[in-house]
Amino acid sequence: MLHLLWVIIIGFLAGLVAKFIMPGKDPGGFLITTGLGIGGAVLATFLGRLVGWYKEGQSAGFIAAIVGALIVLGIYHLIRKKQAGT
Repeated sequence: MLHLLWVIIIGFLAGLVAKFIMPGKDPGGFLITTGLGIGGAVLATFLGRLVGWYKEGQSAGFIAAIVGALIVLGIYHLIRKKQAGT
């Protein structure tokens, strides 16, 4: 249970940092920011395992979670820009 709380806290902080680094008109709120950070951590862990940085059972750290959240946020901006242009 404590691990889940830790994941939520780290996810929220990673999402906050990613939104601060890449400002723009994004959906806000605690849940969206936390989901962004957790999604970034999951993406960073997946990519890190593909490259061989992490072994099974290891997960990405805080900086990698921020980088993953930036990737997720960048993809969101690209999709939004395409929808606005159509």
